[in-house]
Amino acid sequence: MCGIVAYIGKKEAYPILMKGLERLEYRGYDSAGVALMQSDTITLYKKRGKVSELEDYCEQRDTSGHAGIAHTRWATHGEPNEQNAHPHLSEDHRIALIHNGIIENYLSLKKELLNRGYKFLSETDTEVLVHLINEMQQKNNVSLEEAVLLALANVEGTYALAILSVDNPDQLILAKKGSPLLIGVGDDDFFVGSDGAPIVEYTNKVVYLDDGDVAVVSPDKGLRIRNIRDEHALLKKPNYQLLEMTLEQIEKGGFETYMLKEIYEQPKSIRDSMRGRINLQKDIVSLGGLIEYEHKMVNAKRFIIAACGTSWHAGLVAEYLIESLVRIPVEVEYASEFRYRNPIIYSDDVLIAISQSGETADTLAAVDLAKRHGATVIGICNVVGSTLARETMAGSYTHAGPEIGVASTKAFTAQVTVLTLMALSLAQKKGSISKSKYHQLVNDLESIPEKIERIFTQEEHIQKIAQFVATRPNAIFLGRGINYPVALEGALKLKEISYIHAEGYPAAEMKHGPIALIDDHMPIIAIATEQLTYDKVVSNIQEVIARKGTVISIVTEGDTTVKGMSKFCIEIPVTEELLTPLVAAVPLQLLAYHVALIRGCDVDKPRNLAKSVSVE
Repeated sequence: MCGIVAYIGKKEAYPILMKGLERLEYRGYDSAGVALMQSDTITLYKKRGKVSELEDYCEQRDTSGHAGIAHTRWATHGEPNEQNAHPHLSEDHRIALIHNGIIENYLSLKKELLNRGYKFLSETDTEVLVHLINEMQQKNNVSLEEAVLLALANVEGTYALAILSVDNPDQLILAKKGSPLLIGVGDDDFFVGSDGAPIVEYTNKVVYLDDGDVAVVSPDKGLRIRNIRDEHALLKKPNYQLLEMTLEQIEKGGFETYMLKEIYEQPKSIRDSMRGRINLQKDIVSLGGLIEYEHKMVNAKRFIIAACGTSWHAGLVAEYLIESLVRIPVEVEYASEFRYRNPIIYSDDVLIAISQSGETADTLAAVDLAKRHGATVIGICNVVGSTLARETMAGSYTHAGPEIGVASTKAFTAQVTVLTLMALSLAQKKGSISKSKYHQLVNDLESIPEKIERIFTQEEHIQKIAQFVATRPNAIFLGRGINYPVALEGALKLKEISYIHAEGYPAAEMKHGPIALIDDHMPIIAIATEQLTYDKVVSNIQEVIARKGTVISIVTEGDTTVKGMSKFCIEIPVTEELLTPLVAAVPLQLLAYHVALIRGCDVDKPRNLAKSVSVE
């Protein structure tokens, strides 16, 4: 959730740290802080609010120094304020620490430390860590590195840590368990980040830390890593990799916001998700990362899909795709519920875990649970080197490129694209799809980017619809069949960034309760593209009109029936029904975007949200 950045080397640290915080601010923006090593002291600056407020605060202050750590916070323990902002200092101000994650046993540790005379200045779980490390160092008369190893052996929970010490000014100590952390290796310096965004400008040579790793970086002594799971704490060889990210990808590229840029990137991201996975003759769809496990997948008795938020909606689309094409039953689970309800998992089950970042805590826990039961575990994620990519047996990257906007857009359509390719590949190998149907779907899938580009020509029209929706306190989204998940996703987008209460329903469920909400103030956004249930959706819309609800419809080009019943209508290109979510989701993204702008909301950093939910 929170964003971590650190630097040590020959350059001035402060500009690198602040630029890194700006690039990580999508991970949290409740407060921000920076600690700089200056001679024999640590100088600390913290501020409630966004990174820009910290920059303004530091403008007339001494920000010199060649080593430092910085943090942008998404609050878990303690309200957003300067006392709870990171970094946190030891009582003697000789150690500074930043943390992403949650220390689950912090209360018992805090009680012990209070009994030993330690004083706490914040409400955070993180402050416990810096005092515990200080206690271990003094009590055992060991180096700071050894003290960190001893302290973490007593910690339950998740963490990514960066630690600065007056006694060791030429080094940074880093640790990871359950929260992402990577090290960028320069010529004579090191860059640290929660992801590659703060690093890519300076180097593409990186090391992804594994769970349990404690690393020490020093410009003079290089990089060394030990793992607290190793009882002998032996040094391990760093695994150097190339960072698959470019500076251009994480900049706005002329757009006013990241969200709008990422909406408009969808034709490219969908093409990139398909590239190399459909052969020139279009008679073979293959996802290279799944080849080793295709036999198990084709012969599975059941698929379980575990995900959260937008990824869960992509999983619901996949349920329709896999059951329709592969004819294997699918259960779609909220990962947060799956892990705690003692689920029945068989060794011939296949669990598909979906996460944009690959760091979603609940989804990773579902992966661990399924592995312990002997199931085959497949991952779908966007971030190379992520924990999900390392913890699953096989999987596919979406290749959507970095998604900075907190409200997911291109990640959704990229996930649906990869899941569609997976369903087509498995159906072909199982023989559960006819040759003609297979070619029809492949050809139509390849035409999706061009169809989305045609939707962009309606943005001005969608802005006019947004003017109406922006004045309403509530909205209902309706869909049927494979577009029911799109209704859920459309409602999520609207509530995430405009703060309008919105709910998605299967259209036929209106009369089982939600119809009581309809009056002349209630906009009803209806997706009416389904061929099989089209007449039923028309009837559902008539029920809305009879109760004076205002209908905003998404229809296929040339539709006159629903269009004639609607106050506003958005037309999308005719698309094979199983692929309509890829097209129908886009106007709903644009609608939510423009509603949020009209209401004066920060679309890239909506209140209370963070991009990567790496805590429970």
